[in-house]
Amino acid sequence: MVLLAGATGYLGQYILKELLEDSRDTKIVVRNTNKLSEADLQNKKLTVAKAELTQAAALKGVCEGVDAIISTVGITRQKDGLSYMDVDFQANMNLLKEAQASGVRKFVYVSVFRGNEFRDIKICAAKELFVDALKTSGLDYTVVRPNGYFSDMGEFFDMAKKGRVHLFGNGQCHINPIHGADLAKACVAAISSGEKELSLGGPEVYTFNDIARLAFSVLGKKEKMMHIPDWLCKGILGLLRTFSSSKTYGPLEFLMTVLTHEMVAPKYGNHSLQDYFEELNAGQGERTSIMS
Repeated sequence: MVLLAGATGYLGQYILKELLEDSRDTKIVVRNTNKLSEADLQNKKLTVAKAELTQAAALKGVCEGVDAIISTVGITRQKDGLSYMDVDFQANMNLLKEAQASGVRKFVYVSVFRGNEFRDIKICAAKELFVDALKTSGLDYTVVRPNGYFSDMGEFFDMAKKGRVHLFGNGQCHINPIHGADLAKACVAAISSGEKELSLGGPEVYTFNDIARLAFSVLGKKEKMMHIPDWLCKGILGLLRTFSSSKTYGPLEFLMTVLTHEMVAPKYGNHSLQDYFEELNAGQGERTSIMS
């Protein structure tokens, strides 16, 4: 039995599909079932537990009979009055404590590529605090570290569609984003893997300027890019940190960090970013994003 937490999110939906196609007995923990398909709900391999992960008492016994857990639980934009610490850290801690009490063997957790280096970023601080707890939990574990999803790159497509792409820095840093379907396969494979840390990106490396150009090319539009210099980015972020809450500056803080650092991870999978942009252009691509 595999318990999946975060099954209705962008990555979670792909992992759920991968688990069911692999005919694994699967349990998911969700707040509501509205995002689940009728086919999933009727699948005899799937058990649905309704609970709020941020409420420890609601999870009592949820891990009984479970051999392994995959958690993609986390937020980028804070909502419902919840903070990064409430969700990325505490919700996962609640699940980890239940896992320990029930004798779960393996815990697979999806964090962020280079997250340990970015602990000054609010979202990474919460995620890495949980990673610290997981490493000392006594459970076998794998921390999966994707460097960016195709759906996040869809932000470039949206800006290009409106006529201009805004970039923090000079746009020359590199990334090889990964499709959710490819990452899902790696997460499921990690259940039986001995690896403790697994950093992953997609098969193609781009600069952020390249990604913007690709979006314009697929749309058949003239390239228009605006680069916001580093000094101005730091000034804006400093003001936001001083005069607003992490709810306001958190997503921008994370985005600025990703766009101004080298984010190339070991290559994995076979999905093409150009194909994804062409699907978006045809109105067929998945647009759920961890940045929204």
